[in-house]
Amino acid sequence: MSTRHTVVGTDLGPITIVAEGDAVTGLYFRHHIRRPAQETFGPEVAAAADLLLDEAARQLLDHLAGRRHEFDLPLAPRGDAFQQAVWNIVATIPRGETTTYGEIAAALGDPRRAWDVGQAVGANPLCVFVPCHRVVGAGGSLTGYAGGLKRKRALLELEAPAPAGAGRLF
Repeated sequence: MSTRHTVVGTDLGPITIVAEGDAVTGLYFRHHIRRPAQETFGPEVAAAADLLLDEAARQLLDHLAGRRHEFDLPLAPRGDAFQQAVWNIVATIPRGETTTYGEIAAALGDPRRAWDVGQAVGANPLCVFVPCHRVVGAGGSLTGYAGGLKRKRALLELEAPAPAGAGRLF
């Protein structure tokens, strides 16, 4: 099957999920920085009419509702070797945790490449599915997010661990 997309209504606004063949290749917010041209998404299809897009939409909505903590989807982000290496590290950041651009650069063997890591994170075509919102600036500062800082904050708050003692009766 060729490239196609669906648009999912969420509390974060409409989200476009793009698939090519048997893999998800993109997830974009409406005013996403570096959003590809609409015509590259292929025709719009109802999620229910496409098994892959339907599953991706279901998992996304479950995640945003707090019912899903990990995604189980075939993903195929397009990027160069450095971007792929960065995205592979980003994909391993556990829910409820963050890391910095510098820490990723160090993990790749060159802590001086934090800026390059930031560029790769910003080019992530699968935000949320590859959780680039979990990458923060030095000292934990909220820095750029292709979907906007308001969405980054909302995603981090959604994933934040419950405070110690929450739900206790005594």
